[in-house]
Amino acid sequence: MAAELRDAFPHADVRLIQSSGGVFEVDVDGHRVFSKKTTKRHAEPGEVLRLIRGAAGPNTPSSKR
Repeated sequence: MAAELRDAFPHADVRLIQSSGGVFEVDVDGHRVFSKKTTKRHAEPGEVLRLIRGAAGPNTPSSKR
């Protein structure tokens, strides 16, 4: 999943940080955009992509999908 996110957003520093128990966090350009640990829930379908697009800015190719 992390490689897919990096490939989809080549102009942004997208990081998927995994830990034990299925907990994960997503950072874009050094800013946390989603944390399962903080929200205590799974992301909704499409939520992480939407958050990444919002953080990566409108000039990234993936925002036009």
